[in-house]
Amino acid sequence: MSRFVLALDQGTSSSRSILFDASGYPVAIARRELTQRFPQPGWVEHDAQEIWATQLATMEEVLADVGATAADIAAIGVTNQRETCLLWERATGCPLAPAIVWQDRRTAEECERLRALGHEPAVERRTGLRLDPYFSATKLGWLLDHVPRARERAERGELAFGTIDSWLIFNLSGRRAHVTDVTNASRTLLLDLDSAAWSDPMLSLFNIPRACLPTVIASSLRPRDAPQAELGGRRVPITGIAGDQQAALFGQACFARGTAKNTYGTGCFVLMNTGHAPTYSRHRLLSTIAWDLGRRTYALEGSVFVAGAVVQWLRDGLGIIAAAADVEGLAASVPDTGGVHFVPAFTGLGAPYWDPSARGAIIGLTRGSNRAHLARAALEGIAFQSSDVLRAMERDSGQPLIELRVDGGASANNLLMQFQADLLGVPIVRPVVTETTALGAAYLAGLGAGYWGSEADVAANWRIDRRFEPMRSRDWAQQRLLSWSQAVQRVL
Repeated sequence: MSRFVLALDQGTSSSRSILFDASGYPVAIARRELTQRFPQPGWVEHDAQEIWATQLATMEEVLADVGATAADIAAIGVTNQRETCLLWERATGCPLAPAIVWQDRRTAEECERLRALGHEPAVERRTGLRLDPYFSATKLGWLLDHVPRARERAERGELAFGTIDSWLIFNLSGRRAHVTDVTNASRTLLLDLDSAAWSDPMLSLFNIPRACLPTVIASSLRPRDAPQAELGGRRVPITGIAGDQQAALFGQACFARGTAKNTYGTGCFVLMNTGHAPTYSRHRLLSTIAWDLGRRTYALEGSVFVAGAVVQWLRDGLGIIAAAADVEGLAASVPDTGGVHFVPAFTGLGAPYWDPSARGAIIGLTRGSNRAHLARAALEGIAFQSSDVLRAMERDSGQPLIELRVDGGASANNLLMQFQADLLGVPIVRPVVTETTALGAAYLAGLGAGYWGSEADVAANWRIDRRFEPMRSRDWAQQRLLSWSQAVQRVL
């Protein structure tokens, strides 16, 4: 039996590769940071070739770390930043333009135009999503309209569109496979949520030629049905594919209806398993496909656009911390924020507000305010945004939250996790392995390849590192949430 499953985790700020053993333990991790490009206000781009180069480098590094070869890899799982997309030539594999990142807001006016024409109810009904520049369809439309001859070439089938999973698999397979899995496809505004097929009405609405789209496949595949990666002179099946947040839900073993997780990454992403039929939100959340293992599972999702990115801004934009890890100590040096609220709407506000025009604000400053108060307000802003989403999720699902499983880089911040528990009034549970995005991709791949036998085997690997119990009264929480709501109203 092969020793490991290899997970490729291509995120917004970095590309990573992780080798997992049969216990779900990460035996080796390699990471390369990704350049962030901001060519105009509201624009966010990545170099697609840099994405591939950094991902390939981490694959080679992680294998070298443990002396492994392709023969030691049972399967590969791919997980990725989701709505980020690009357009490339099928024949050469050359991107036609930089990848447009999920945070990019350049198509806000186009989304508003479609909304003014009354299209949003039909979009929500078919796709489970909202008309927002966050999603891929208007990004692709922008590329087709702004890259010379792109639209006519796409209609002839010369060009390939893809989210980052498609781009990685195209390169891994030696340009043989142009595919995407159902979870990534469900984030494009182009997939029918009920049938999991490309929607002709949505293709027509966004003026997207079908010829440039990838083939939609399941999230977990048997090796004979899977794309094949060329690795060290051998072919290794890519049997697991999922967008990063769906992969994290799977990696957290949220297999039962009503279980939920929050990933504290560049953004914050709350997902709740809603079972085998879509639940359409009445409170401005999203309905999305969680995974497909031969039968589709759906989820409700709320997306917070700026979470860990606010800590990066404190480091890189203001220079008040030297490293991201320093923020907890600085924030803990004061007992509270001194009345300061930080609403980090750098790229608009996501769920449940959906205001792409909102911009960030720091409110409540006095002469006594200092960088520690600002650091604490930044952390609390992450928890406040997550609480807004979770309360809307409870109302949509009709069942109260019992606990919240957490992961992502900022979940290591104990001050933030305790504050989140205090706001929500439920336990926050952090697992031993917080690399749950990559772990979920590995589990999907390993289940497809027979490395793990069942979801029960996966669930048995999940173990608690720390449980944060609420320590504040509900009156305190309500007062804090009311104050936060007033701050949000200032930026809408």
